[in-house]
Amino acid sequence: MASPKETIQRRASRVRRQLKAVSSGRLRLSVHRSSKNIYAQIIDDARGQTIAAASTLDGELKGKLKTGADQDAAAAVGKLVAERAVKAGVKEVVFDRGSFIFHGRVKALAEAAREAGLSF
Repeated sequence: MASPKETIQRRASRVRRQLKAVSSGRLRLSVHRSSKNIYAQIIDDARGQTIAAASTLDGELKGKLKTGADQDAAAAVGKLVAERAVKAGVKEVVFDRGSFIFHGRVKALAEAAREAGLSF
């Protein structure tokens, strides 16, 4: 039987494999959620570079947020990463939720990023 860590990694790789099939060269908005914080970054897989990133640990957000582990914090991170991406010239991405279900904080981040100008 597979360990929990292997199961999570298998699920994340399955999601990424499906994304690569439909991405058609778009950049990837990758999300990681921990128990205390949430992180997002725009990744160019062709060049292996991170174009824009944001998290609840950023100086711009850390003092303003009550906690880094709620939907308000996730929405703030989504808005910030979208603003940074648009500033870098990125408008269309593909959303990589990793091993996390599209619910709660992950969904709040995605919706805020869409409202701030990203298309996926």
